[in-house]
Amino acid sequence: MAHCNKVTDRIDILGGGPAGSAAALAALREGARVRVIEKSRFPRHKVCGEFFSPEIAPELEQLGAWDAFLAAGPARVCRTALHFGGHSKITTKSSRLPDPAFGLSRYAFDLLLLDLAGAAGAEVSSETQESPLIVATGRSAKPTQRGQRLFGFKAHFEGPVDDAVELFFFDRCYVGVSCIEGGKTNVCGLAPESFLSRFGFEYDSIVTHSPALADRLQPLQRVTQWFSTGPLQYGQAFANAGDAYLAGDALSFVDPFTGSGLLAAVRSGAMAGKAAAIGQPVAEYLRDCRASLRQPFQVAGVLRRALEGGWAERLAPLAPSHLLFALTRPK
Repeated sequence: MAHCNKVTDRIDILGGGPAGSAAALAALREGARVRVIEKSRFPRHKVCGEFFSPEIAPELEQLGAWDAFLAAGPARVCRTALHFGGHSKITTKSSRLPDPAFGLSRYAFDLLLLDLAGAAGAEVSSETQESPLIVATGRSAKPTQRGQRLFGFKAHFEGPVDDAVELFFFDRCYVGVSCIEGGKTNVCGLAPESFLSRFGFEYDSIVTHSPALADRLQPLQRVTQWFSTGPLQYGQAFANAGDAYLAGDALSFVDPFTGSGLLAAVRSGAMAGKAAAIGQPVAEYLRDCRASLRQPFQVAGVLRRALEGGWAERLAPLAPSHLLFALTRPK
């Protein structure tokens, strides 16, 4: 289908995070004028696993951001280790990644992308816009019964580093541990409100509740406060996007343990920016995004139900960790 070369005098993008900045860079490469609307001050910490799967390289290369990403000094992540079980028997599934992944803090990455968009010609403003063409404002949540709501938390630690991304599953929650730039380690988890309230939302106590996780963190020292966010709700907005190009978590929020969130944000943002710039109909853009993001969302849903049902530990020995990694990658 033919597309017009210009759909508007200027493309307004609501949100300057990874999806919004990627949209700006992609639209600018198509010759569009761009304004990014972001109310928050950068740099900033965000609750995030801060893990970039290997497929991020070509995405950033297409945006002209790969060299800047490497210059930020991301840690190399070469292995995965999944630990299932709390105080009883621990089952561990380990494997090497097909290609190195990366660890870079959102504090560094978000500013990096937004600065690149500004340097490429995007106007960056805190001025509100009622009808932006691209919406990349992050996830939203519907009211959920208290006690069942999900919350995320994270902090940075210093100490011995490892080249593995590790996930510890216990008591219907999980905590990820992986290295980031500067020799630091990111510790990020997600848990139901009922579990967190048992510890008064004291995250230092929560992460030592699992003996395996406590052993992993024992040589490390926390160097930031704990950051938290929530309540969180998984979902996709392909059916009710309206006239805007939704991108990132505003379009599809997948369970963070898949490790595909940042890849999906950059990819969907870039797709949205190009689609808006060339005048691709929103329905066609959503069709393309759905094809790319459907599999991670569906697989994550199955794994989430296994975790919530308490039978993830029994199924863990049946599924190789490299297969779980492959099934949760966007196509």
